[in-house]
Amino acid sequence: MQEGRKRKKQLQKLQKKSKSKTKLADKEEPYRTHIRPTPDECRDVRDELLALHGFPQEFAKYRRDPLSPSLDDRNSVVEETVLDGLVKTLLSQNTTEANSQRAFASLKSAFPTWEDVVAANSKCIENAIRCGGLATTKAACIKNILSCLLERKGKLCLEYMRDLSVEEIKAELSSFKGIGPKTVACVLMFNLQHDDFPVDTHVFEIAKTIGWVPDVADRNKTYLHLNQRIPNELKFDLNCLLFTHGKLCRKCTSKGGNRKGNISHDIACPLLNFRKNSPMSTTGELE
Repeated sequence: MQEGRKRKKQLQKLQKKSKSKTKLADKEEPYRTHIRPTPDECRDVRDELLALHGFPQEFAKYRRDPLSPSLDDRNSVVEETVLDGLVKTLLSQNTTEANSQRAFASLKSAFPTWEDVVAANSKCIENAIRCGGLATTKAACIKNILSCLLERKGKLCLEYMRDLSVEEIKAELSSFKGIGPKTVACVLMFNLQHDDFPVDTHVFEIAKTIGWVPDVADRNKTYLHLNQRIPNELKFDLNCLLFTHGKLCRKCTSKGGNRKGNISHDIACPLLNFRKNSPMSTTGELE
């Protein structure tokens, strides 16, 4: 009798462990049967967009030299601090690139150091970043990040994250109020030079349009899926190019009719070929 109970308990533990592993796998790779994009397809899209747009100069300062990909070289890619990058990305939420840049410049002009920001009245911070939209919410998030940093680390600096693992960085950044997956991924890719693939509105729309994710996909699951499917060495350039293309092209996103793009209607969007002529089934699923 006792032997039977013991075996039953052991079986229940194994089943529980198996279910836990399955849930974790589903979380990390939510569309396991969706086989797009393939590595070759990612490379082809990168090459097509590079030929069309060239590499976006706004991201050039963050680009790692492909001839020197060591960790030592990564740390010298850009002078921007991790904290600067985090606040810049926070200010870019729900606004245009031009407005977010103006907001960051205005903030640094009004408060030259982060110590000045944390000591300032919230209304003063709001006024400094008002041109970026959602000033009250964003000012509160910035104050919270700085206050938490002072409490936890005793100084206003995030450079210690350069020595953390990706999972540790994600956990630390996500603990700050108002910092979501896209912001975390941007800091990972741009400021910490990790192989990550942020999914903003432009990337998300294009991914759905060309069938890289199922029609039912949301942004968070799209982030998980694309980070699994896209080769690490292509992530940075491909992400920057998709973002740039999404801003300029009216043809390859669901909101194309309202987009004020710079690509002429006479020029065929190269990404449409990947939607129409895919070697996979129309759904991209394994058959």
